[in-house]
Amino acid sequence: MGPAILITFGVLLLLNEMWVIRLDDTWPAVLIVIGLFMYLGRSASTEGHIEPYNQGGTTPPNIGNPSGPEVRQ
Repeated sequence: MGPAILITFGVLLLLNEMWVIRLDDTWPAVLIVIGLFMYLGRSASTEGHIEPYNQGGTTPPNIGNPSGPEVRQ
């Protein structure tokens, strides 16, 4: 959401400098961008997403010896 707000402010400041719109009248645009990204973030599908480890109290699986197979004698 941060980059979208930064781009929105940049565009609004550019339009203010070009005398297209006044910056005082553009605060609703910032609120719309914030609300839009909050809505899109919460309504996005989670299908195919993998939860990161250690979230929800689970422990990561044991991968064994990372240097190679163990040699038994």
